[in-house]
Amino acid sequence: YRVARLVEDGVSPDTILLLTFTRKAAQQMILRATKLLDRRCEKVAGGTFHSFGNVILRKYASALGFNPGFSILDRVDAEALIGILRKEMGSVTRQRSFPRKRTLANIFSRAVNKMIPVEDVVCNDYPHLESDLEAMISIQREYKRYKSEHQFFDFDDLLVYLQQLLKLHPEVRHRISSSFGYIMVDEYQDTNKIQADILYHLTGANQNIMVVGDDSQSIYAFRGANFRNIMQFPRMFPGT
Repeated sequence: YRVARLVEDGVSPDTILLLTFTRKAAQQMILRATKLLDRRCEKVAGGTFHSFGNVILRKYASALGFNPGFSILDRVDAEALIGILRKEMGSVTRQRSFPRKRTLANIFSRAVNKMIPVEDVVCNDYPHLESDLEAMISIQREYKRYKSEHQFFDFDDLLVYLQQLLKLHPEVRHRISSSFGYIMVDEYQDTNKIQADILYHLTGANQNIMVVGDDSQSIYAFRGANFRNIMQFPRMFPGT
């Protein structure tokens, strides 16, 4: 309803950024706004955090030393690459107790999204794997090196590098931030620390953000979602 009202009031749709967690949800919201008003709502920017990160990084990847034509690894690709690196580790990873590629991918992703070391993830969530920690850290290190060398981004990288771009390049941040007069986020309780930080930097120019969320319905803690983001929203965005 807010998207439709803003567009009806003359706000340019491409200055409205609407973010959520699944492509289906993003499409549904735009469709509903379009039915309420007209097809101008189809021009609203946004989608998922990851798709938005992809769009922005295609434009500004060179600022981080990457080629704008970087390739994206989906989850299957990422696990396959981790599996290859796992095999190359030798005798340690051939032990039956050593975690499989899917578990390793989960551990690496959780570390990124929670912004904590792999050691902490294993200690907190996989204590039975602590004896394999050194080998896992070696695989993660090689995974990062391989991705960087071959210009591969996995889904987590889209968030990490978007955050880096906004934090390390003030002129780029201002250009991006200035282009969105209205930022809206659905299911805010499912944001992680990286996403909350991205939003903080995105709102710098216009200081205009609206989120919808319910701290009691956070369901993505296993992916690093932090319900405290919604509790701390007034502190992160003074004047709420």
